[in-house]
Amino acid sequence: MSDVLAPSKTRTLNSLGFAKPPRETRVVAAMSGGVDSSVVAAMLAREGYDVVGVTLQLYDHGAAVNKPGACCAGQDIHDARRVADSVDFPHYVLDYESRFRSAVMEDFADTYLAGATPIPCVRCNQTVKFKDLKRVAQDLGAECLATGHYVRRVESTGGAELHRAADASRDQTYFLFATTRDQLDFLRFPLGDKPKSETRALAIELGLRVAEKPDSQDICFVPSGKYQSVVEKLRPGAIEPGDIVHVDGRVLGRHDGVINFTVGQRRGIGVAAGEPLFVVKLDAANKRVVVGPREALGVSRIALKDVNWIGEGEMPPNGRDILVRVRSTRPPVPAKLILGPPASSPAARKTTLISTIEAAGETPAVQVSVVLDAPEEGVAPGQAAVFYNPTSTRVLGGGWIAATER
Repeated sequence: MSDVLAPSKTRTLNSLGFAKPPRETRVVAAMSGGVDSSVVAAMLAREGYDVVGVTLQLYDHGAAVNKPGACCAGQDIHDARRVADSVDFPHYVLDYESRFRSAVMEDFADTYLAGATPIPCVRCNQTVKFKDLKRVAQDLGAECLATGHYVRRVESTGGAELHRAADASRDQTYFLFATTRDQLDFLRFPLGDKPKSETRALAIELGLRVAEKPDSQDICFVPSGKYQSVVEKLRPGAIEPGDIVHVDGRVLGRHDGVINFTVGQRRGIGVAAGEPLFVVKLDAANKRVVVGPREALGVSRIALKDVNWIGEGEMPPNGRDILVRVRSTRPPVPAKLILGPPASSPAARKTTLISTIEAAGETPAVQVSVVLDAPEEGVAPGQAAVFYNPTSTRVLGGGWIAATER
């Protein structure tokens, strides 16, 4: 199993780390209806654990019944229930539509309208799944909450640690950076040491009908990937046109709303200037899309907000060397984590970095920053910067990108 036990731990513990037989260990399995969570629930039930499956209905399931690759709605709820019936453990569906809308969907819309790029999967894990579902599991008398995430939980003398998955191509630690120490103590991730091919093989071995079900690809509540329509529905009349401006100040054209653009975008900008242009910045306050040449995309310094630290002890007051991942699809890169704004002098603190935060309506008193060893392209406010130990696979935490400095 992926929950690794330190050498000092007794080997009488069961596979989830508890000193009692599986049949005396109640586990709530979070079941989205996909193959990963289904395998976790069925595998634990086969091992003899007292498994209770729980599925959260998160959004309008009627619109998602025939949408492949979704989760927590429509057909997926039926799939989760069939898995529980076939393996013979209880399964409950809880209506969390209202909570999901307020905690995830509305944040998604507001983040886009502010000119940032949201990650609703992180918000969902941070609020509905790991906070609310954890409370449900405890109310049901469970010892732990098991999920189908591809991450590893490692027990150490200092408590539970979060580590990257054994299969780097499946690693999901970027989406779990906001997991707290208390949540990590309660969570279990049985697939963290397995490749996806082994998970599907287990699904076939367990006789699960979801064995060949496709993986989720899009944001679950965004049909066909058209997030603009979701924002328009949640915030009618809030999308406004504005200017497309070159970094040198020239007005090149007009746009129908900043939510139609993302930092780093090249295609579909809608203007021509005799050179390849990229979206460099989204200035929502002034309804401007700022474009420029590729070299204008390079970011060296990142200001963070709402930082979660799950590394050893407290966050080092003098900073430390880390690896940082600034997009979910990119590998971690070398950087320096520092406390305070990443400015070279007090006079420099009123630079583009702080001005950008103020323009976005954020508090300018930045407490944690990341300085990259080499510039990264397409780093967007609203995304996450996730910290890793440079000499191991351990996740040290992360924060939301509030602003960047070129």
